[in-house]
Amino acid sequence: MGAAMALAGVAPAGPAEGRAVKGNESGRPKRPLVLGHRGACALRPEHTLASYAKAIADGADFIEPDVVATRDGVLVARHENNIADTTDVANRPEFAARRTKKTIDGKEVEGWFTEDFTFAELKTLRAKERLGAPLRPESHSYDGDFQIVSLDEIVDFVAAETATSGRPIGLIPELKHSTYFASIGLPLEERFLQALRPPRKVLSNMRVIVQSFEIGNLQRLRSQLGGDPNFQLMQLTESAEPPADRAAAQDMRSWGERLQTKQGLAEIAQYADWVAPYARDLIPWGPDDRLLPPTGLIERAHEAGLLVCTWTFRPENKFLPKEFRDGAGENARNPEGSVAEIRRFVKAGVDAFFTDDPALGRRAVDG
Repeated sequence: MGAAMALAGVAPAGPAEGRAVKGNESGRPKRPLVLGHRGACALRPEHTLASYAKAIADGADFIEPDVVATRDGVLVARHENNIADTTDVANRPEFAARRTKKTIDGKEVEGWFTEDFTFAELKTLRAKERLGAPLRPESHSYDGDFQIVSLDEIVDFVAAETATSGRPIGLIPELKHSTYFASIGLPLEERFLQALRPPRKVLSNMRVIVQSFEIGNLQRLRSQLGGDPNFQLMQLTESAEPPADRAAAQDMRSWGERLQTKQGLAEIAQYADWVAPYARDLIPWGPDDRLLPPTGLIERAHEAGLLVCTWTFRPENKFLPKEFRDGAGENARNPEGSVAEIRRFVKAGVDAFFTDDPALGRRAVDG
């Protein structure tokens, strides 16, 4: 842990007692939760211990591992099961023959896939910055330094960080491509429960929010987790897309259709604690790339009894609405602009948000 903190180039944040767990009478957190998107991936290669350490040191309330499976059934943290863009696998001649094409959630993709590697083989690879040097030079400077890590390793790391920092740090894992992994004999949910339930005593004080873009896996987890107070479920949504498991069953209704009605939100509230729409579904961009008024979805979700999260805030000009950009070029970091954008969503009433740079999220929330 100490080595990872040193590699992150940061010192531990000071105590913030109860920040990740205390709420108000309505069940909403007193302040919006800052969620470290893949750690602090604006500054370190995503889903590495260095990225998670940086996020924690910079004040993230939760860190996010995206969870996929290896050939031997180990759960590892990668944004997708295709590791072509996030590791050095393309430069490893011993794995050249494993490049292939697959159909994942209805889309054909080409690359190298975690389910074609054992965990030991993945450990020989090294992580790299997904978005490249022009956009994220600091993160890119760490290319080749860090290993792929398992969910077990992340749980132990977060438990150690919680014990060291004196403040609660939550875990917000996303189950990726559940229907696909089940179809190839590597279902994620049971392995996930084994990793996060007793006898793992380190989890007794760790808050966990499980997220997915699919529906069925969250419904199954709701029945299996029962009333465990440490666990909540978050339904991710993106208006133009249908849930992958429903699409596989020929139900092509998009998330936008499902979120338009009170009935749709009430159905989500039957199994999930949170709904997490894409940021532009809460406050859209107009034709001039400036923010329009909020859509009202935040209020409708709260009325349905759901907490509201959104994703993802990034600190570079190319990702910001026009009114928050500066003149330094589209790839330039713009911390003030990112803070201003986040505060617009905080004012609109979100209960949590994902950010690639948790230090800026912390500023936006704490002022």
